[in-house]
Amino acid sequence: MTTIRIYEYNACSTCRKALRFLESNKMKFERISIVDSPPSVVELNTMLELIKANGGSIKNLFNTSGVQYREMRIAEKIKAGLSEDDALKLLARNGKLIKRPFLLIEKNGKKSGMVGFDENRWSDLLCP
Repeated sequence: MTTIRIYEYNACSTCRKALRFLESNKMKFERISIVDSPPSVVELNTMLELIKANGGSIKNLFNTSGVQYREMRIAEKIKAGLSEDDALKLLARNGKLIKRPFLLIEKNGKKSGMVGFDENRWSDLLCP
């Protein structure tokens, strides 16, 4: 059994593309407002581990083009040594800071996922 959860923002055109992708591939998924119900610290940490396994860092979880990211000077905080724990707590409190869509998948006890939408990468992950 595969569980697909997508945290999205309804005003985000990239999120709408991702939802159309899931629907056109007839996938069952749980749709969650990233603003009203941001991912938990545990879910964010799961994604961070996946990102790190592919050479990324905590910065890859942030919506770096977002207004709040700039207003809160998150880039400066990261450079100044914002801990991963503090970053995850910050993200869990403010869904607009999270890169979206935020996709979590669980299949046979194995967790995977991705942030952002790239149709080819999503196809590789979801449509083997």
